[in-house]
Amino acid sequence: MTPLVRLFGGELPQLVMFDLDGTLVDSVPDLAAAVDQMLAQRGRPPAGIERVRDWVGNGAPILVRRALADSIACEAIDEHEAIRAEADFLRAYAGNHSATTVYPGVFGLLSWLRGQGIALAVITNKPEQFVAPLLKEKGLGAFDWIIGGDTLPLRKPDPAGVLRVMGAAGVSAERSLFIGDSRNDVLAARAAGVKVVAVSYGYNHGRPIAEENPDLLVDSLDALI
Repeated sequence: MTPLVRLFGGELPQLVMFDLDGTLVDSVPDLAAAVDQMLAQRGRPPAGIERVRDWVGNGAPILVRRALADSIACEAIDEHEAIRAEADFLRAYAGNHSATTVYPGVFGLLSWLRGQGIALAVITNKPEQFVAPLLKEKGLGAFDWIIGGDTLPLRKPDPAGVLRVMGAAGVSAERSLFIGDSRNDVLAARAAGVKVVAVSYGYNHGRPIAEENPDLLVDSLDALI
């Protein structure tokens, strides 16, 4: 019996929802390059990959504000400055995803789930405009539903995206699974009443994801099958 089947009491879930950045793909190199380009336009030193790795996960507006503040705490950033900086960041990020890579185990799990006829979704805080093109570019195939950080009025850790997908799929919380890498993913899944698997290799603002007590913690997604 696979770990996924054990998690659902001997059956398979009917719907599996994934986070994107830090779960399916390592996008930090390209995000950091766009952040650093935005900062350079303002005469600021680069943030670099390691700091950006700790800042991602809450969507582009928060990432940009953290970069401007050079800190995960960014409440004091001027709103007008942040809006202009976000526009520059998005232009820079749109131009290049060549350094983004798919994590080991992702292709194996997705292929297996599709072979079982399980519905698949991506729910991410990345702006929606980037999600489908990035999935296609990296060979991850089509998902039944995509929810980006600006698709709905609220983003993770709010459960709105999870609830929207479950409603569209007609699948109950008891037959649904969320897979992510961060506290936001665990909180969104818990708020929707959905089981959650966490990956150990993601971003989670520099904190061990085990602290969030997911239902299952794996080092690679193909460990689920």
